[in-house]
Amino acid sequence: MNIWRLILKIAGWKVNIIAPRRDKCIICVAPHTSNWDFILGLCAYRSLGRKANFLMKEFWFFFPLGYLLKALGGIPVPRRNKKSNLTEAIIHKFDDSSYINLAVTPEGTRSKTNQWRTGFLYIAYGAKVPVQFGVIDYKNKEIIIKDEFQPSGDIEKDMAFVKNYYSYFDKAAKYPEKFSV
Repeated sequence: MNIWRLILKIAGWKVNIIAPRRDKCIICVAPHTSNWDFILGLCAYRSLGRKANFLMKEFWFFFPLGYLLKALGGIPVPRRNKKSNLTEAIIHKFDDSSYINLAVTPEGTRSKTNQWRTGFLYIAYGAKVPVQFGVIDYKNKEIIIKDEFQPSGDIEKDMAFVKNYYSYFDKAAKYPEKFSV
């Protein structure tokens, strides 16, 4: 038993990740209402011997924390710069990498919001990679990744599909009152 699985077992969590292992994919994780989502998702994915990448403000990549974050799969995101396009940069990262499983939280915040970010759909479509649906289900203490889809390029239609999928997990969040599709 690896350390990641042991941590989850001690905490009483189950891992239900049956989506196919991919060298390249986006892992869409919702609901996202707590910082614990990151830790639980990281432990679950690592318990299977997989490595997930994640985007984080470059502010956090200072010495020595930056080494740890990069070792865990962190990708620093620079402050908004009108001369750079993060979506295009990540698509190029997919093109240039042999392995990248990018975990994203489309809500973009742990606070309640109806306006989900669409960048992950543009990235998945542009990089021609599937989106796998991840759920941290606090009600049942289960981390789930079992379904995936290939974006069509119709961002509005694809986002409606994603939100519909997650509407069935409205009680799964650590703080359900902060989750909205």
